[in-house]
Amino acid sequence: MLEVIGAAPGSHSEQDWPQVWRDSPELREVHTELDRLKQQRPQEVKPSATPEDKESYREFAAPFTVQAVEVTKRVFEQYWRTPSYIYSKAALCVFSALFIGFSFFHARNTQQGLQNQMFSIFMLMTIFGQLVQQIMPHFVIQRALYEVRERPSKTYSWKAFMLSNIFVEIPWNTLMAVLVFLCWYYPIGLYNNAEPTGAVHERGALMFLLIWMFLLFTCTFTDLVIAGIETAETGGNMANLAFTMTLIFCGVLASPTALPGFWIFMYRLSPFTYLISAMLSTAVANTNVVCADNELLTFQPLNGQTCGTYMSNYISVAGGYLQNPQASADCSFCTYSSTNVFLSAVSSSYSTRWRDFGIMWAYVIFNIAGAFFLYWLIRRPETLEEIEEGLSVGFL
Repeated sequence: MLEVIGAAPGSHSEQDWPQVWRDSPELREVHTELDRLKQQRPQEVKPSATPEDKESYREFAAPFTVQAVEVTKRVFEQYWRTPSYIYSKAALCVFSALFIGFSFFHARNTQQGLQNQMFSIFMLMTIFGQLVQQIMPHFVIQRALYEVRERPSKTYSWKAFMLSNIFVEIPWNTLMAVLVFLCWYYPIGLYNNAEPTGAVHERGALMFLLIWMFLLFTCTFTDLVIAGIETAETGGNMANLAFTMTLIFCGVLASPTALPGFWIFMYRLSPFTYLISAMLSTAVANTNVVCADNELLTFQPLNGQTCGTYMSNYISVAGGYLQNPQASADCSFCTYSSTNVFLSAVSSSYSTRWRDFGIMWAYVIFNIAGAFFLYWLIRRPETLEEIEEGLSVGFL
């Protein structure tokens, strides 16, 4: 185009293009349309009858509900047109779940088997950091486009932007929860623990909800961290630091009784304390423990008593079971007889499973509210101008 009009380097044009435009029929059509708008538009748009009508002074042309719906549709389309993001999220969830599931394939309810089942839940939490690294760059790009294009032109509000980017993750995380549940829950064989209790469907459904809640917490926590931070790299470092702290103090690596007194607040504050407790109790509660041969304690009873008579008082207080209660020598004793004893040792209880699920909802709601607050506090145009002015003064 520049070469045609003679504006490019080395080009020349004999036409006087401004005069060509002034003499063109297109210019006359433009003036005709402007005259029509001057005459007809005042009659088409009636002024408000009452000065108190707030609709006449709206900041945006469309109400908030229309903004939220339209922006959400657009973000869904952007996700659909970015298949690499969806494929990478699906690959991370599926392959991680399969790797963990088959690493503890059909874990038995021995003492070591219960530890393995607990660590299978603990290992599932470790995909948190990778999920955060996938979400943050996507959010930062969306925010950059909004702040340089839609926000200055008053197309829609920042609240609609935040709401749409939070909501769009929910359907995809629901799909990922289904994939993780199928690839992780069944290979480990956690459903076998529910069969003796007759609660296979209830416990399976609750486990799915807890996995879904984990993914939902991950995406909302990501929005909380990145809402006011400029770059995805900085946000990812902060999110991983917070994740490390919550995972260390969730009660798996060290029980709450083993924690120093000062750090017990982190055990109570960590969302993974309640999530892992609910998942572990749902996975293994209310079934029997069968110790492996190398886990049995062997001892000799006194005064010619049978093993059952010798250990009856101890078993009634501390639990456990004898493999040969009628024997009078080489008693084989297992310290656990029920998985509930194991759960109590790690401060987990089947009776609090739904309470812990509700507590996770509180964390998710807090993440969403915090994301809105931090964006309002840090990313508003007025706030950004104050920050830039402060930086310029500081440099000067």
